[in-house]
Amino acid sequence: MSPAEAQQPEGPAPSGKPSPPTRKDRGGRGAFLVAAGILFSRLFGFIRARVFAHYFGNSVAAAAFQAALRIPNFLQNLFGEGVLSASFIPVYAKLLGRGDPDEADRVAGAVFGLLSLVTGLLVLAGIFCAPLLVDVIAGGFSESSRALTIQLVRILFPATGLLVYSAWCLGILNSHRRFFLSYAAPVIWNTAQIVALIVFGRRADLDHLAKVLAWAVVVGSALQFGVQVPRVLSLLGRFRPSLDVFRPTVRTVLRGFGPVVVGRGVVQLSAYVDTFYASLISERAFSTLAYAQLLYLLPVSLFGMSVSAAELPEMSRAGGSAEEVAAKLRERVDGGLRRIAFFVIPSVTALFFLGDVAGGAILQTGHFRPDDTRLLWYLIMGATVGLLASTSGRLYSSAFYALHDTKTPLYFSILRVTLTAALAYWSVTQLPGLLGVPRELGAVGITGTTGLAAWVEYELLRHTFGKRIGRTGLPAGTATRLWVGALIASGFGIAVKVLLVRRFGAAPLALVAWGGHLLPAPAMRAWIAAPLVFVPFGVAYFGVTALLGVPEAQALLKRVLRRRAGR
Repeated sequence: MSPAEAQQPEGPAPSGKPSPPTRKDRGGRGAFLVAAGILFSRLFGFIRARVFAHYFGNSVAAAAFQAALRIPNFLQNLFGEGVLSASFIPVYAKLLGRGDPDEADRVAGAVFGLLSLVTGLLVLAGIFCAPLLVDVIAGGFSESSRALTIQLVRILFPATGLLVYSAWCLGILNSHRRFFLSYAAPVIWNTAQIVALIVFGRRADLDHLAKVLAWAVVVGSALQFGVQVPRVLSLLGRFRPSLDVFRPTVRTVLRGFGPVVVGRGVVQLSAYVDTFYASLISERAFSTLAYAQLLYLLPVSLFGMSVSAAELPEMSRAGGSAEEVAAKLRERVDGGLRRIAFFVIPSVTALFFLGDVAGGAILQTGHFRPDDTRLLWYLIMGATVGLLASTSGRLYSSAFYALHDTKTPLYFSILRVTLTAALAYWSVTQLPGLLGVPRELGAVGITGTTGLAAWVEYELLRHTFGKRIGRTGLPAGTATRLWVGALIASGFGIAVKVLLVRRFGAAPLALVAWGGHLLPAPAMRAWIAAPLVFVPFGVAYFGVTALLGVPEAQALLKRVLRRRAGR
C-alpha cells in the first residue's frame, strides 16, 4: 500500500454514505493501483527472467534473443503507452471530464483505426528489413549470432502490433480511472514465456529454444490484448473504428502525437545506441546490460510510472482560471515528487550497496553464475546515478502533456540523448584503459552516463515548468531525511551481508575478479540471502524515516499499527 493510500479516510461519512474520494485521493489511489498492477506483472517478469537465465545464462543465444526482442519493441514504445499517454489521454480524459462521452468514443475509435493502419504497415516493413535492423542495433555480433537474431526478429515483429493495441486499451482504462487491469495484464505475456521455457527447455538446443520462446511472446501478446478488450468495450458507449483525421478533437490528438513520437523515437534511439555500444564489447556485456535494465528500471516503472500514469488524467481534468489550474498542477506535482522520492531514494541505495544480492536472488541459477551476478551489479551501480532523476522527470513530462505541451519534453529528450551518446561512447572506448579495468566494465559507463544525462533533463524540465506555473520540487529538508533513512538502512543491510559472508564464506568469482574483494556475496543461495538482507533494510528505512518525521512513513506506520490493534 502506498503512503498516499494509507492517508485516505476510513469508514463512512457522517451521513452514513461512503466519503467520495477527493481529487488528491484519486491520484494516490490511482498510483497505488498502477503500482500494484506493475508489481504483480513484474513479479512474473522476474520469474520469467530467472527461468530464462537458468536455461540461457549469458550465452550467444541469450544475447540474440535479447537483441531481437528490443528491435520490434521499438515500434511498441514508439506508438505505445508513452505516446498515447501524452497525446491521447489528455484529450480523451478532458472530454470525459466535461461530460461528452460520445465525442470521447469517436476519438477512441479514430485513434484505434489510425494505430492499426500505421502499425500494420510498419510491422510488414520490419519483417522485410530485419537484416538491416539487426546490423544497426547489434553490429558487433558474430555471423551466427546475427543470423539467429534475424530469424527471431521476423517471428517477434507481429507481437508488437498487438502490444500497441494493449497500450490503446491502457489509455481508455486509465482515463476511466481503471488502473489495475492494464498494468497487470503483462502477467499473461510473461506466463506464456515461462510455460514455453519449462516445457521445451530441457529438450531443445538453445537456438531452437530461442525460436520457441519468440513464438510464445507472440501468443502472450495476443492474450494480453484479449484480456483487456471486454472491459474496454464495456466502457465505450459505441466502438466505431475509423480513419477520421478531420475532427477537431482527433486533430488535437494528432498534433500532440507527432512531437511525442519523435521524442519517444529519440529516447528509443538512445537505448539502441547503448545496446550497440554493448555489442561492440561482447555478447556477454550485451546480455548483462539487458538483465541489468530489468532490475534498475523496476523503480522507474513501479514508482515513476505509477505516479505519473495516475496523475496525468487528473492533471488533464484540471479546470478554472489560469491561476487555479497552475495551483492544482503545483499541488499534484509536489505531492507526486514526494511519493516518488520516498520509494526511489531507498531503491537507489539498496541497488548500489546490495545490488548483487538483489540480482542474484532473481537471476543466479543454472547457467547464470556468481561472476555474472557480479558484473550485473557493476552495471546496476552505474544506473543508480540517475534513478531519481528518471522517475521524477516522468512526472514533469506528464505535467507538460496535461498542458498539451508535447514539444518541451521533446527538446530536452533530444539534448539528453545527444549527451548520453557522446559520453557512453567515451566510456566504452576509453574509460577501461584509463582505469586499468577489464573491457567488459566499460558497460558500466553506459549506465552511468545515462544517469548523468537524466539529471540534466530533469533540471531543465523542472526549471522550465517552474517558469510557467510557479516553483515546484522536492524540499531539501525532505530529501535530506529520506537520504539519511536510506543510508542508515543500507548500513543494516550491509552488516547482515558481512555476517553471512563470515558465516558461510564468499561466493567464488571465476570471470569477474576485479573488485571481488569489496562486499563479496555470501556463498549461499542468493534467494535465501535476499530476505535476510532486505527485511532489516526495509524495517530500518521505514522506522528511521518515521522517527525523522516523514509523513509518508508515519502514515504507513500508523496504518500498520491500527491493523495490528484491530486483530
